[in-house]
Amino acid sequence: MRVSEADILIIPGYKGSPADHWQTRWESRLSTARRVEQAEWTKPVFEDWTASLVEAVNASTRPVVLVAHSLGVATAVQAVSRFERPVAGAFLVAPPDVANEAIRPRHLMTFGPYPRDPLPFPSLVVASRNDPFSSFEAAEDAAAAWGSLFVDAGESGHINGDSGHGPWPEGLLTFGKFMGRLAAPA
Repeated sequence: MRVSEADILIIPGYKGSPADHWQTRWESRLSTARRVEQAEWTKPVFEDWTASLVEAVNASTRPVVLVAHSLGVATAVQAVSRFERPVAGAFLVAPPDVANEAIRPRHLMTFGPYPRDPLPFPSLVVASRNDPFSSFEAAEDAAAAWGSLFVDAGESGHINGDSGHGPWPEGLLTFGKFMGRLAAPA
């Protein structure tokens, strides 16, 4: 599938994706990409965030490809059962361990635990071995439950601007390969 054939929904995590974040950069580079906006980026409310995503998916006119980071991953996997439009695939980066009681801020736990059912569309999870918001094993376990391809990003922190992943060209190449494997949903 080509970018022009899909509605690419950028789903940022807690605090959104600032200008130097790879999601923001990709949004400006990918012609059919648009951000799923949230009313409150610093005080995420589970029902509000999932409802915003469901609304964006259901308003799409082409097959949807989700590009989620951090709490955006939790938002995406929790909202899947409410999508009325076809989703061609999901590119899921740095899923936080929302079932971990040590996660801060604590209200992020309202997005967990993750569903354990396989996702009804192809997906790819990229995880770091030293992500401060999830153990590598928890991310790998979630990916296995969802039936996702799993990419080990090595020691890459939270795969955001703070960890040196501004433009993240390796991620864009991986996303391009993922897109190339997707077929339009029936």
